[in-house]
Amino acid sequence: MFELYNDDCLKVLGTIGDDTVDLIVTDPPYNLGEFAKSRAANLQNMRDNFFVAAGWDNVGYEEWKELMNSFFKEAARVSKVGSSLIMFMSIMKLETIIEMAQEHGFYYKTVGVWHKTNPMPRNMNLHFINSTEPWLYFVYKKKTGTFNNDGKALHDFIETSVTPKREKECGTHPTQKPLDLIKFFVKTLSNEGDLVIDPFMGSGTSAVAAKELNRNFIGIELDENYYKISKERIENA
Repeated sequence: MFELYNDDCLKVLGTIGDDTVDLIVTDPPYNLGEFAKSRAANLQNMRDNFFVAAGWDNVGYEEWKELMNSFFKEAARVSKVGSSLIMFMSIMKLETIIEMAQEHGFYYKTVGVWHKTNPMPRNMNLHFINSTEPWLYFVYKKKTGTFNNDGKALHDFIETSVTPKREKECGTHPTQKPLDLIKFFVKTLSNEGDLVIDPFMGSGTSAVAAKELNRNFIGIELDENYYKISKERIENA
């Protein structure tokens, strides 16, 4: 199974059977669009598709919470007991997300950090360069799940470069994650033949990771342009 949808994630999640998903790996909106516009940042010098200008992260806080709560409700329904969930999120929203996830049966494992080894030095003369991004790790209704560490100690501090140019040949997404980063989670937290889903697929990095690692996959992206990028990347993979 390998399915990509250009649709609302809650609508598509509603069509997925109960207790069928082995891993959710996703990067939803952080609800930072309006907040970022009020910051003392050099916005005019940021790249053209910076998320502040994209518009999809500009919903109000209460609307965002409603979306995330509905997402966790559906995610809980489709998840197998012992399946894992990896979610990238702003550090400002971690407590809110953890509380929501626990309300729907997801056992909180840890908050980890992705360190970008070559972040863009924007605003370097105004404040510290933003080179880290948090991710959350949950297991559904169990305290542990699949964990393919091959006997090695895996730290919750992961370092990679930002997304390289070769992974943007089909188009760009303002918050695109590098393939190596997503493959690390897919390989560690699922097995070949498992079903991986990404309800906020963006430009399809999770889809490429699943395909290269022989996982089944369902990806959902609301924006038509990003969906087309995802589809082309999979066709080229």
